[in-house]
Amino acid sequence: MNGLLGTVRKTLHELDQGLKGALNITDAMEALSNALALNKVPAQWEAVAYFSKKTLVEWFVDLIARVDQLKEWSSEMVAPFSLWISGLFNPMSFITAIMQVTAREQNLPLDNMVLRTDVTNNPDQSDITTHSNSGSYIHGFYLEGAAWELGRPGEQGYLTDQQPKDLHPLLPVVHITAIPSKDRVTRGYYECPVYVTSMRGPTIVFTAWLQMESEDFDDSKWILSGTCLLMSGE
Repeated sequence: MNGLLGTVRKTLHELDQGLKGALNITDAMEALSNALALNKVPAQWEAVAYFSKKTLVEWFVDLIARVDQLKEWSSEMVAPFSLWISGLFNPMSFITAIMQVTAREQNLPLDNMVLRTDVTNNPDQSDITTHSNSGSYIHGFYLEGAAWELGRPGEQGYLTDQQPKDLHPLLPVVHITAIPSKDRVTRGYYECPVYVTSMRGPTIVFTAWLQMESEDFDDSKWILSGTCLLMSGE
């Protein structure tokens, strides 16, 4: 993040100096100026940034939100009750840390640990007022190709058909933990890939296991619809 912010400051300062006549206008300055005028993220910034398909205005708002979360986190050195994982520069590092901490606490080999993702019935992350005893609460996921039906009190919800005109419904807060691979339940769950953006492909982060309506439900429906989780609803 520091590298990205440094690049933004440096290139904008150079462009400002060039427009004032203090520096000669270079091709890089001209490309930056054109990108700003077209509401596109400049190539110089993209080269050191995270995956994103947002316009420049949306991207900059997202960048400020990411910085604010890091500032709040670092001010007290305590993780939020529910972490906006989409706001991390490298979300997989946080997920790997959960697996490492759990393996160390339970004296288990890291190679045998897998992730468990339980979707809570809390659509709003502000409803989470305590830290999890194990793992972490995370939010910031959007569904593509499906929607989410909240469960009854004490029960987890499940995947359901996508609603018209709601292309990327927000998934409720997720409780992510690490468990031994032998304890993972796969029956009645859909193996859902998680991507940073709808570009998919190289933006994959990890695989979440989302509960289906019943243990006998066929996951081919969600496979054919291309159901996945995105960390950005664009």
